[in-house]
Amino acid sequence: MATHKQGDVVLEAQKSKVKPPRMFKVLLLNDDYTPMDFVVMVLQKFFSMTREQATQVMLKVHREGMGVCGIFPKDVAATKVEQVSSYARQHQHPLACVMEEN
Repeated sequence: MATHKQGDVVLEAQKSKVKPPRMFKVLLLNDDYTPMDFVVMVLQKFFSMTREQATQVMLKVHREGMGVCGIFPKDVAATKVEQVSSYARQHQHPLACVMEEN
């Protein structure tokens, strides 16, 4: 630690401990109406997945009821959820996108 003398007072630099931000999973939920191709396209567009990665996540959503799209800090996760939800509504699909703490 560095010390600085200012008049008769000695100042010492304090190290602050910064915790990493809490992380949140962004999840897609299965429904019976959204086409599989639309889900793959959403994963590619909003989560920068390759077609193969997006297909694997889409199949997980289809078979298990939900799939993880990515893990992000809270503000990024919230933005992704809003983008996907808005895009799905614009295209008249009930695709649900949610976030939960990791």
